[in-house]
Amino acid sequence: MSKIKIFALGGLNENGKNMYVVDVDNDIFVFDAGLKYANDMLFGIDYVLPNYDYIKENINRVKGIFLTHGHNENMGAVPDIAKDIPDIKVYGTKFTLSVLKRELENCEVKFDNMIEIKAHKKINFGNNSIFPISVTHSIPDAVGYVLNTNDGAIVYTGDFVFDPAMIGPYKTDIGKIAYIGKQGVLCLLAESMYAQKIGHTSPNHRMRKTIREILVKNENRIIFNVHSAHIYNLQELLSEVENSGRKIVIMGKTLQNIIKSSIDLKYIKVNPKCIGDLSNINDKDVIILVSNEREKAFNNINRMLNGYDKYITIKDTDVIVFAEPISDSIERTAVKTADKIAKLGAKVIMFSKKDQLLHHASSEDLMLMINLLNPKYYFPVKGEYQHQVANATLANEIGIPNENILLKQNGDVVIFQDGKLLECYDKVKTEDILIDGNATQDIGEAVIKDREILSENGIVIISAILDKNTKKLITRPDVITRGFVYNKDSKDLINEIKKQSIELIEKNIDNPKYVEYNKLKNVLRENIGKYLYNETECKPMIITVFQEIDMKKK
Repeated sequence: MSKIKIFALGGLNENGKNMYVVDVDNDIFVFDAGLKYANDMLFGIDYVLPNYDYIKENINRVKGIFLTHGHNENMGAVPDIAKDIPDIKVYGTKFTLSVLKRELENCEVKFDNMIEIKAHKKINFGNNSIFPISVTHSIPDAVGYVLNTNDGAIVYTGDFVFDPAMIGPYKTDIGKIAYIGKQGVLCLLAESMYAQKIGHTSPNHRMRKTIREILVKNENRIIFNVHSAHIYNLQELLSEVENSGRKIVIMGKTLQNIIKSSIDLKYIKVNPKCIGDLSNINDKDVIILVSNEREKAFNNINRMLNGYDKYITIKDTDVIVFAEPISDSIERTAVKTADKIAKLGAKVIMFSKKDQLLHHASSEDLMLMINLLNPKYYFPVKGEYQHQVANATLANEIGIPNENILLKQNGDVVIFQDGKLLECYDKVKTEDILIDGNATQDIGEAVIKDREILSENGIVIISAILDKNTKKLITRPDVITRGFVYNKDSKDLINEIKKQSIELIEKNIDNPKYVEYNKLKNVLRENIGKYLYNETECKPMIITVFQEIDMKKK
């Protein structure tokens, strides 16, 4: 009999940053280690990681990180973790590890503790074992995991759909799933992202018909903005372009390497004759592929729109296609980009979120998975909280009691003792780690708050020069504003800031030998801040600078 703890370091009440921990009798198994792309409110942040202090603090008990597939939402945190914890082991299928190796190279991280696994080949860890099981997703070799314990299996599905048409490295082994269900599943962790969508995801995740219509109706150059990690979608696009007889040019080293690697590993099939090069980018009917990785959404397209791309200038005859449904977090960015395209006279096509779905489980897929595995307890994961609730409702409708459905937030600990759920209010530390550029340390909420203030209200800099001996002002303070008011149009406001600054400085300097500059800065910030808010209803960041000069030496 065992004591089992389950909790999420990321992935609950959010999209991305998936990282789930199962502790079985002090053996720790980590499922996925993903990142989350920054939204518009995280000023200057490139991506977000889950806080993995728990992993560092318990590294001697960690058996490894088990990756379900090669998408950054599920494995994007591994380069940062591997750099920080080089001894940790990472398990994944052949294609998943090929994607990870390329990502490690891009991040210049040397890491050799990668262990290739195969679906349906058991891995033993003492009294427990891991059994990877093949599932269908938009990337080859995707797996879910079955953690076998003395009290039954813990199953984590990863991302999945049921689609009989997707075979080979995309095929779901339904027979194996049903067999696992008959052996006894203690707890099932299944994704929630599309739980509110009625029916099966298939066939609404297929792109070929939509792409074919775009190619037929638009004879001029077409630029497709794609997600490089969705290999099945890339195959559909390449196949339709090949059938149309048009040339295709792949832009960017990352996208080129992914497609080349997928062709070499026989995950993508395409006639080499339809692949063009830079000499074809201005052909009338050429198809151009661009993508974004850890960069902000549509960064490459915006570079072209702003005239900064070395090779491509947008023409008014161009058609630009956002070849995936736009997620809520980047919808504002997508609309702004579409507006730029329209102003240049080009045509923009955006895939509908209702008609074109990603490879995630909708309501019927989820209910089928639950029926096949027949878990005693159900733990909705991955998605906003409303999606987790919708997932829980589905489980309840097909027979799982409410008391056996575990709706949790990141860090909330679930404990099973001898196969029974215990009442528990334990919580593990979880928070976002904000990554800016090449910085490996968390930027922190204070920095983000400062950036928000700067973006909304600007900055006011008050600088003053004092006599080192008398601590008297030598000249009137200088006031500089950026992003707040334009100096020439606000002379009265600037003069009043200078006047109040003089009064406050003189009032708070009563000792010619020593000045408490921290106190003085706080006094200026507080009083000038109140004045500016009363006058403008804005709260700019106020920075004070003091310098002492020895006038006796002059």
